[in-house]
Amino acid sequence: MVENRPFLAILSHLILILGVAMVALPVWITFVGASHEAERMLQTPIPMWPGDQFFVNLKQTFWGSGLTGTSIAPVWMMMFNSLLMALMIAFGKIAISLLSAFAIVYFKFPFRMGFFWMIFITLMLPVEVRILPTFEVVADLGMLNSYWGLTIPLIASATATFMFRQVFLTIPDEMLESARIDGAGPMRFFWDILIPLSRTNIAALFVILFIYGWNQYLWPLLITTDADMSTIVVSIKQMLEAAEQSPEWNIIMMIALLAMVPPIFVVIAMQKLFVQGLTETDK
Repeated sequence: MVENRPFLAILSHLILILGVAMVALPVWITFVGASHEAERMLQTPIPMWPGDQFFVNLKQTFWGSGLTGTSIAPVWMMMFNSLLMALMIAFGKIAISLLSAFAIVYFKFPFRMGFFWMIFITLMLPVEVRILPTFEVVADLGMLNSYWGLTIPLIASATATFMFRQVFLTIPDEMLESARIDGAGPMRFFWDILIPLSRTNIAALFVILFIYGWNQYLWPLLITTDADMSTIVVSIKQMLEAAEQSPEWNIIMMIALLAMVPPIFVVIAMQKLFVQGLTETDK
């Protein structure tokens, strides 16, 4: 019998509301700052309620008219760069990880597990650790200020390979035998059976990798010197350090607000598949 304890129910709800408020407060302040004039954001105390300049600031920020005096590109161009970079990283990581996990699980070749552990060990070598040799290789290949330079060094993923390997190991061997009896080759088995069975896992991983690619800061900062190739996350820092002028907080807040939109949209659009992909234990 579950005891009815109103005090504990009220206390738990208050704690949850406090947690939501702590997470939502920075987003609310960003929205409020994006709706005021620049002069109001320099006054104290900072406003806590929206102003009437939201759409004016949105137009100036998105098309670049409010970025005069800075060396950054219009926000629509930076959002396009960030979106393309995030999509290329997400799709590239998923494609390579699916193929590598497929080879490790279903093909017998010498040192198969050795190669798997070599892939797994790369978890200890993120791009920040190997950034100097990676930058030198990219520069020697002439991929500076290019989408290939932004994405290719970040595509390999030991985490995704390990995840898909574990998924493939849960698939019964009878499916492989049935596919062989029906005359299906390895790639037919991979495309018609493994990919559909891994759909939710692919969706969950896509959400994680998209946000990972969208939030990249250090690598795009090093690899791009052309303003037209800059990403929106890098531009926020550049706006804060605009030379010989005080930061335009209303524009900075609007850029930060726009930078939140694509990841939020991806999470909301794929929420159901994301949860299923993280909670499924069998096929």
